[in-house]
Amino acid sequence: MSVAKSATASAWPDPWPALPVKEWQGTLDTLHMWTQIAGKVRLADCPVVNHWWEVALYVTARGLTTSAVPYEAGVFEIYFDFIEHLLVIQTSAGAVKTMHLAPRSVADFYAEFISTLESMGIHVKIWPMPVEVPNAIRFDQDQVHASYDREYANRFWRALVSADTILKEFRGGFIGKSSPVHFFWGSFDLAVTRFSGRRAPERAGADRVTREAYSHEVISVGFWPGGGEMDAAFYAYAAPEPAGFAGAPIRPKAGFYSKQMSEFLLMYEDVRKAESPRETLLQFAQSTYEAGATLGKWNREELERSDSKP
Repeated sequence: MSVAKSATASAWPDPWPALPVKEWQGTLDTLHMWTQIAGKVRLADCPVVNHWWEVALYVTARGLTTSAVPYEAGVFEIYFDFIEHLLVIQTSAGAVKTMHLAPRSVADFYAEFISTLESMGIHVKIWPMPVEVPNAIRFDQDQVHASYDREYANRFWRALVSADTILKEFRGGFIGKSSPVHFFWGSFDLAVTRFSGRRAPERAGADRVTREAYSHEVISVGFWPGGGEMDAAFYAYAAPEPAGFAGAPIRPKAGFYSKQMSEFLLMYEDVRKAESPRETLLQFAQSTYEAGATLGKWNREELERSDSKP
């Protein structure tokens, strides 16, 4: 018996596609707003988790998902499919509705999205104002962001899959408290965070979100797809930053410390073009962690695996 392949089934394409921000800035900005809309629904309906982990999205075999979100009749899930270019909403009652991902304004997307949720018995109120972006426009009034390039949306997802896979491998070497590898729709980046186990000094003037996010000492590494004048990059930072961190030697040589951003950066292009992107990214993640943990006097013997693999 033969099984027919789906129309979209093919060999996995380039796992490290080019992502020059100038080529897809419009799509990037529009997707940022669309993921914020879906993410705010998760924020509204999910129980609180330390450090705001309940708000994040997760990389899947087709795009990004909220995972299961509770509501009156069970649970529902919202996911972006960057292969078929759909937004899918499905419930534990078996209902499934889709929206096409195509060039359309944020206001138009928002109106259909909220209407679709209501038609499925999912009643949720969100603050319709984007966060962590300059010159924010209410979702229901945003006619500015209306781009969607299917090719670049798919490239973005493929880059996320590659980064997510390697960051999960990196995460496995730590037995202390660690976040999942998750996608924050506010800052529009994929991140994994390790904790020393000690509380961090309070940040003067910090808002509620920042206080919760950085209540304990952390070292984070992640992937940001770019924006403005800067192309996609991997980053790593320690908070609070220990003395000497900025000057610590890291690997690979292409990595560097940005005084402007107070974090180490490794450009996505340097990873993409490396002989082994996996080894290059693992070197960056491990060496920046070692610098922060050693200078910060973390109890590394108690926090790290003694064997090389989980």
